Amino acid sequence: MAHWTDSIVGDRMTVDREFNEQVMNSRFNSQEWGLIMTATEFEIENADDPEAARIVADTEKVPQIIPELDNIRSQMGGMGGGGDDSSSAGGIVDSIKGALGMSGGGKKGEQEKLEAAERLTQAYADELQDHLEKKGKWNQVRVSYLE
Repeated sequence: MAHWTDSIVGDRMTVDREFNEQVMNSRFNSQEWGLIMTATEFEIENADDPEAARIVADTEKVPQIIPELDNIRSQMGGMGGGGDDSSSAGGIVDSIKGALGMSGGGKKGEQEKLEAAERLTQAYADELQDHLEKKGKWNQVRVSYLE
């Protein structure tokens, strides 16, 4: 079975470009967002009901990559990678603290990142569905998911 997302690659590229501003205004930089999207799968919930069907972000694998987000940020150091959050405001000092395992936050910080990633990926899913609906492709994609 061909995966339903294969039929919407071009649509995803369009939504990626349109969604870039939301990513830039989030706590994640583009490299972190790319990793989050790699760990995220999309499904269509209630696909058999045209009125209730919707794209949902399956973020089950995202917790596994959350620690890697800190590595990406510390590797970027003070290079100004966008996606500013409170842990990056200190620049080099926070990078050194992070490398030494002193960045603080711990499990609470990881949970906050996970929740932010889940919100952002679902916002992306919503925008993707909106795009497909506007292009008149939503019903075709929904049916393809059922096959």
